[in-house]
Amino acid sequence: MREIAPGLWHWTARHDRIPIDVSSYYLEADRVVIDPMVPEQGLEWFEEHGRPEHLLMTNRHHDRHAWKLRDALGATVHCVRNGLHEIEGRGPVEPFDFGDELPGGAIAYEVGAICPDEGALYLPAHRALACADGVINEGDGLDFVPEEFMDEPQQTKDALRAAYRKLLALDFDILLLAHGDPVVGGAKEALRKFAGG
Repeated sequence: MREIAPGLWHWTARHDRIPIDVSSYYLEADRVVIDPMVPEQGLEWFEEHGRPEHLLMTNRHHDRHAWKLRDALGATVHCVRNGLHEIEGRGPVEPFDFGDELPGGAIAYEVGAICPDEGALYLPAHRALACADGVINEGDGLDFVPEEFMDEPQQTKDALRAAYRKLLALDFDILLLAHGDPVVGGAKEALRKFAGG
């Protein structure tokens, strides 16, 4: 667990269905987990830092350990409405739409392109933007998710760039990525360079 900004925690954990480590984030004061995974320290970590009350997904694929956390801690799972079909039958979920304000003051923005429910969560209180799968950071700077996850790679990349350019109107300096390390400081400029804006 690493506190990357006051009250904003990042950790990685091995995904159950894909053999890679993925990132999760905790907004401690708001009791909100983004793209939930159980940390290596276990659920006990939350007993010391406040039990999560809300579990937000940046897209439908990121339910990850949401149901474990829900069952253990009683937190509410939130998923964008047009992605609910993917998680049907897994457990109770609170749907939201793009444009909605969510727990923790997060505002849901549509990214699309790679899948209809691909989104970003803007966290004004933290000057942070949480992105789903369209952009990753595996240590060499921002990049696209591998082309094998795109139906039409060039069109998808162009559409992702266009969507991220629109998000540059927001005030953020931290980029929370579901895959790879977050960008802490200079995040808006990094996304601008990546998106060609």
